[in-house]
Amino acid sequence: MQSIKDTYQRITDTIVEQLEAGTKPWIRPWRGNARRSAINPRRVTGEAYRGINVIMLWVAGQTFGYEENTWMTFRQAQDFGGQVRKGEKGTLVVKYGTFTPKDNEDDEDRAIPYLKGYTVFNIEQIE
Repeated sequence: MQSIKDTYQRITDTIVEQLEAGTKPWIRPWRGNARRSAINPRRVTGEAYRGINVIMLWVAGQTFGYEENTWMTFRQAQDFGGQVRKGEKGTLVVKYGTFTPKDNEDDEDRAIPYLKGYTVFNIEQIE
């Protein structure tokens, strides 16, 4: 399992690579003829990605020339009857949230933040 530090480092490395290549990844990457879907990366469920995930998916879309901006996990591809093409590499996205543990000694709830990195694939990588 990937540590939080590794997740942060992968995100940082992606942004630094783009800056070194002369690209500002927070600037909209589409050209004049890009479709609206390029503006808002979406999960296969239709829900929009937010935060750093938008930048990570814009960078991947530009780097690999994807025209579609719908993304899914390996398992979602299987659930939809598809398969990630052999040799395809996914893109890191992250989920932030909180959970509240129940301590045996203390009845008081406290929210603990978490960060989980996972891999998604563009629908153009699915067959």
